[in-house]
Formats: sequence, structure tokens, C-alpha cells
Amino acid sequence: MSDIVTIKGLKYGLQLTFAKGATFDDVQANLLDKLQSGNSFFIRGTTVFVPKGYFAEEQNEALRRMFHRHGMLFSTELKRPNLAPPSRDEKSSAKKSAPVDEMQKMTVINRTVRGGQEVKVNCSVLICGNVNPGAQIIAGGSIDVRGTCRGFVHAGAFGDKTAFVVADRLMPAQIRIADLVARAPDEPEQVSRAERAMIKDNMIIFEPVAR
Repeated sequence: MSDIVTIKGLKYGLQLTFAKGATFDDVQANLLDKLQSGNSFFIRGTTVFVPKGYFAEEQNEALRRMFHRHGMLFSTELKRPNLAPPSRDEKSSAKKSAPVDEMQKMTVINRTVRGGQEVKVNCSVLICGNVNPGAQIIAGGSIDVRGTCRGFVHAGAFGDKTAFVVADRLMPAQIRIADLVARAPDEPEQVSRAERAMIKDNMIIFEPVAR
């Protein structure tokens, strides 16, 4: 199985190519084996690119979840993240766009972010705890909360519309991705599984995800 998946290092992530005739199950099993073996290519916060249209959407979603569990991002768009400068009302929280190299990193916070506290990072952020009401999380990349998110969260703060927000319970006072704004659904208390907020068709949507 060693030649099923070929990994090519890029300045802004990893590009995956696959052996001719390999099935999705073969690819998924080979990638999982590489991830569990501690392959040095797969560093937390790295973006992994898979050719667009190679797999069906549900198969891409399975890969996205697998990489996300290992602290990595997934994309089918082989390009640098969109680092458009912030809008006028964003300038108070970010003076300039984050460097591409910083966007590929991930900051890990092993605590609950309490009301009145603010976390600002140029990269993606993993929070092992809750985001309480009144707390603010602003990230150049994606935001992953391993707990309940009730505060203000802004992913893709420099214009990256591929960024997302995911939490075990996603109940933010306000959520922003790039230049779009939304609130959590009106019945968040009934949600018992993790959810992800992402941009689709130029609007923020909420969808359940498996952890």
C-alpha cells in the first residue's frame, strides 16, 4: 500500500496524488496508516490538498473529518489561501494580512476562554475547552472548539473564505467567516452533536459533523 498515496510538499501545504486504479477505500486506508504512523509530512495545522473532482463530495467529507481529527485542514482548491486585507470595521482587530506561512500553523489553547478574554491569532486555532459568553476568538484560519462555543468567533479574519468554525456545541453569540456574519440556529440547545459553520454559495451554513 505504500505507493497508493504520493505526497508532494508545497510552500503552503501538501498535495496528494493517487496510484492509478486505487479505490477510495484504498486511499483512505493508506492515508490513515500514514497518519497513525506519525508520518513527518503530516504536521498539525498543515493544509492537505486533494485534486478537485477526484472524489465524490461525501468522500471528500470523510477525508476532511479524518484530517481534522489529526489537527489538519483539507482543501480541494490548490491555491494559496485568500489573504485579502480586512474591511474597514476589521482594521481595529487586524492591521494587516497574515503571512501565508503563518496561516498554515495551528495554535493550541488548553483551557476555557472566559467572558471578557480575547484570543487573536494569524493562524488556525484549536481550543481544548469552552468559549464562554463574552469571549472573543479571532483567527486568520479555522477555529476548532473541543467544547461549547457561546462567544464571538471570527474565522478567516483576513478574507479566507475556505476557513470554518467547528465545535462540539456551536452556540455563538455571533459568528463571522471572512466578511460574512451569522448567528447560530435558534434551537441550539437541541443539538447533541458537533456542528461546523462554513461558507457555501456565499452564505454561512451550519451542518452536523462526526468527531
